[in-house]
Amino acid sequence: MSVSVSVELNHLIVPSRNNRESAEFLANLLGLEVGEEWGPFIPVETRNGVRLDFATVPEEDLRLQHYCFLVPEDDFDAVFARLVETGVTYHADPMGKQIGEINHNHGGRGVYFLDPGGNGMEVITQPYEPERRRPASW
Repeated sequence: MSVSVSVELNHLIVPSRNNRESAEFLANLLGLEVGEEWGPFIPVETRNGVRLDFATVPEEDLRLQHYCFLVPEDDFDAVFARLVETGVTYHADPMGKQIGEINHNHGGRGVYFLDPGGNGMEVITQPYEPERRRPASW
């Protein structure tokens, strides 16, 4: 028997080489605000209220993490232009073989790259589950 519970993702701790550098990189790229530092964290909150708390950790504790951000199709060009301006290497596939390209998966566009903290980032305009496509009015 399953029980229905209202659950929302509230926050994630994002390990980084430098919490401020990584938080500012992502906020600038996605057009978000960097929040006020509290304790060891530099927060960045997404439009749907999920907070990413960037934390500086020792190099030996860094492990590749993956974070995917869904953006409206109309915003992708601006996000992508800011990514290109950073000089960060980007690619169309998760394995990094299609360097300098974007993908067109599920009728949208997407791109993969690493942030300054070494985390795998992805920006997409359509969810990967075709039955869960975002409404055109979004």
